[in-house]
Order: sequence, then structure tokens, then C-alpha cells
Amino acid sequence: MNVVIIGAVALGPKTACRIKRLNPEINVTMIDRDSIVSYGGCGIPYFISGDVSEATQLQTTSFHMVRDEKFFNKAKDVEVLTRTEAVSINRKQKTVLIRNLDTEQERELPYDKLVLATGSTPNRLTIPGSTLKNVFTVANIHDATHIRELIAKGKVSKPVVIGAGAIGLEMVEAFSDLWGLDTTLIEVQEQLLPGSISPNMSKMVKQHLIEKNVEKVFLKECVQEFGGEGQVEWIKTDKRTIDADLVVMAVGVRPNTQLAKDADLSISKNGAIKVNKQFQTTDSNIYAGGDCIENLHLVTGKPVYFPSGSLANRHGRMIGSNVLGATEEFPGVVTTFILKMFDLAIAATGISLDQAQRAGYDVFSTFVVQGDRAHFFPGMDLMYLEMVVEKESGRVFGVQGISGNGDALSARINAIGTLLQRKTFIKDISNLELAYAPPFSAAMDIVNALGNTAENIIAGKNRVMDIDQFEAVFGGPADQNYLFLDVRGPANAKPFVEAYPGLWLNIPQDELRDRIDEVPRDKNLVLICNSGVRSYEAQITLDLMGISTTKNLQGGVAAIKKSGMKLV
Repeated sequence: MNVVIIGAVALGPKTACRIKRLNPEINVTMIDRDSIVSYGGCGIPYFISGDVSEATQLQTTSFHMVRDEKFFNKAKDVEVLTRTEAVSINRKQKTVLIRNLDTEQERELPYDKLVLATGSTPNRLTIPGSTLKNVFTVANIHDATHIRELIAKGKVSKPVVIGAGAIGLEMVEAFSDLWGLDTTLIEVQEQLLPGSISPNMSKMVKQHLIEKNVEKVFLKECVQEFGGEGQVEWIKTDKRTIDADLVVMAVGVRPNTQLAKDADLSISKNGAIKVNKQFQTTDSNIYAGGDCIENLHLVTGKPVYFPSGSLANRHGRMIGSNVLGATEEFPGVVTTFILKMFDLAIAATGISLDQAQRAGYDVFSTFVVQGDRAHFFPGMDLMYLEMVVEKESGRVFGVQGISGNGDALSARINAIGTLLQRKTFIKDISNLELAYAPPFSAAMDIVNALGNTAENIIAGKNRVMDIDQFEAVFGGPADQNYLFLDVRGPANAKPFVEAYPGLWLNIPQDELRDRIDEVPRDKNLVLICNSGVRSYEAQITLDLMGISTTKNLQGGVAAIKKSGMKLV
């Protein structure tokens, strides 16, 4: 039996190795246009930054063996043809026409089963000057090596990153952290990580960039032209002209499907190869997976394009089994992701508030700030979690978060992501069993607190205000109708009271009952504490005392500071 695999980065090698482990007698051939195969593409930003010292480290196994043609031939008994292009597929004859890119020689390669691991291609802006030297995408190790060499030789001082998705933010850190370059970030949408996190959480991410001296962050800005003599020297947007000696376009990717289209395989309306749950295309002898296909989103029930190295490896293992006769079915994804940006981890699972609303769901979000471990344990850091919930049913659609301790955030998001693979409701979050010890969590974990808060919101006990709503009314034309009631201790509240006399009132939460006459009944009250917990208790007290025109600021002063608002 002959198995041919087109593509040899992530899915291809995993499929090949799975096949050979299950049946060493199968003939497996991988082909790839590149000279470098089987590397960790997600590690490229960390190679550019210097966290990964050598490019070959992205190719090595955990035992420090380089995964090249010789490795696959000798260690895996898999033939690898590098610098080889798949020109066309003859489904009737079950052959692939291949071309050696160095010699231009062509030949037919027969197959019994064919696997398309063609991956994705980074998008490029088709604007004037886009072909100038030093305008890159981060597509492969060759580009990464070229970028790093330019930086190391002192030829880069003003890099510009276009696109504020995960890759864009990782590249900003790569340029700014170790190399200390004056980096500019441009995003056409209104926020960082558009479609992945909420606008409020995006503000917190932007504030972290500013704290790390990345102050040139331009949102809602469209790049129109690159200019320079031979190589890029400036960028023109619809709002300004920016000096630049290196540009990285991180504006998304699209599936590589031309080979499949030419073979008359079915393509989705979004341009990905159509497969069934066993990864078979419309030709049962041809399989596809990884970045060239769509997956079923287990939250929305609709197809979603979610390129991911981890996902490609999981696909590859199942395809390897199915090629040999198994009938394993892949259930789908909840689009869980995490990324590191300087000292901040950013993670999410499921869908965001905006995505849920655009899909037609009647949802709200709840936001909680709490320590990632017991408040008395050394090393505790605040974690910020936001959950998207359907109002009527209490169904959970997604959770996103940021934290300084990435491992702690990853643990919470991964646990919730597992729940989201089936229909999940608030009670599942409130009662989720998590390992507890003071070095790792609080007795009432932040995840459980997130569920409890959502329950209180649905019950009408906790009437909340988000940071963007707070920003809109604070100091705005409507501020005469509002009073900001700070229920923290006097020492914490004093700077705010002094800065905003008549607008900011301090009555500690435990004194509210005795001082209720000091609370005006003709104002809209915004209740504020450090995190939103004591202000919720204050809201209950005020309700009991007949004052119900209150809103509890979700996340409290911690959220205000994290989002970059400078009140005092």
C-alpha cells in the first residue's frame, strides 16, 4: 500500500509517523516545496526574539535530533522529497504529478491513499510598495532567519507590525523586548485581538503594551502604501506617515486549497477543503486536515476556520489511523488559545460577546478580578476573567482572561474549554471541581466566583456596569446624574474623594447601614470597590434600605487601573 502525503510541516509528519507505527510495512512518501520540514512554526516569533537561540531548535525532537529527510528516512522509514511541488492530482489514475523545483524534472507518483496537508498561506496586503525589500510575512523559518539576521546586524531600528492578532502581538514583543527596537503596531479594527477578546479586555492588553514602552499602537487605521528606494522606508496609512525599515504583515492566513480545487474536490464557501468527520474529502481515498480545512465549532454548531499547530497534530494522528481502515471521528473545536505578550498571558475558549451577539444570541458578560491563588500566599497575582452567558438559559458561550501567571491562567481556560465541548451552563462553572491548595488557588476559585457572579446577575441581585460604560459616564455630560460611591476603606478612597469632590463619595461597606442618610436618593449610584465584591455586598444593603438605583462596577478599581484609565 502506498500513501502519499502532500505537505510536511505539522500534520504531514504526524500522519506519516502514525501510519508507520500502526503498520511498518506501508510505503509512506511525504513531499514539500520547502527544504526545511517538520518544524514548530508557532515558535518562529520566539526565534526572532532570541528566546530560541537557533532555528534548528524548531526542528529538533525532545531528544535533540533534527527532523530532516535523513531523520525521517532512517528513524521513521518515511521517504521525504523536499523542494518538490505537487503539480496536480489525477484521481482516476490515483497519481500525483510532482516537480523537482531545483531540476524542473517531473514524474508521476502513484498512491492508494492521499493526504492533503497543504496548510495555509499568510495574507499579504496588495497595495503599492508591498514587494519592496524588508516587507515580510512570518511564513517560514527562512523569513524568520532573514529578519533576525537584519536585526542582529543593526539594520533595523523602526520595525512596524501590521495586524494585532496573536502573531502580530508576539512579533511586537519579539522586536521590543530583547532587541529594544522602536516598534509600531497598526490594526485596522477598533481593538487588539479583534474577534478573540472583548473591547474592555483589549484595553487592558493595550495598556500592558504601553507599560512596556510600545506606545505607538494605532487602531482603526488602514495601511495604504509602502514607500522607499528599493527597500521599505515608510508606511502611509489613512491617518499618518510612519518611518519604517522593516515591516511584518500579520494580517491572517488562508487555507491552501488550489491543488484540491484543481482536482475537483469540494471546497467550502469560506475557501477550505470540505471533509467529513473522518477527514475524508469528497474522494474517499483522499484525506485532508490541519490548516487547509474547517472544523465544526462545538459552541455555535457552525464551521470555523481555526489554524493551529496543536490541532494539526491531533488531526494527523486520527488521519493516520483512518488511512489504515479505522473510522475515528473528530468531534470539533472550541477554539481555545493562549499567547504570551511580555509579562502578560492572554487566553480564551469558546466565543466572545461580540461573536455571540453577531450570531444572534441574547447574551451578557460577567467580569471577575481575583487572585490566582490564596491571597496570603507569596506570588499571588490578580487574574481577570470574563464569561459570556445567554440571558434566558444561562448557557455559557465562552470565557477569556488575562493574568501575569500564564500557567495559572492556562489551567483555568483549559478546564473551561473541556466543559464547553458539550453544552455548558452557569451551574457547571459555579460547581466545577478544581484542585485546591493555597499555592495554586483560593478556596473559592476564581472560576467558581465567575459562575457565582453570573448567577447573581441573572437573578437580578447584581446589577452591573462595565468599564466602557463607566468611562462613558465618568466626567461626561451625564455625570451630574451620577454619584460614584466608593465602599472601600478611607485610606484607599481618599485620593479619589479629593480629586472629585461632590462626584466621588466614600462610605465603607461595613458602615453603610449606620450612614444610610448620607447616601443621596436622587442620583444614579455607581458602587466601587477594589474588585467588585464589596460593592456587590453594598448593593444588597442599599436594596434592603430602599435604594435600588445602583450599578456595581465589574472588576472595580483593579479593572480601572488595568485598562489604563488615569483617575488619580
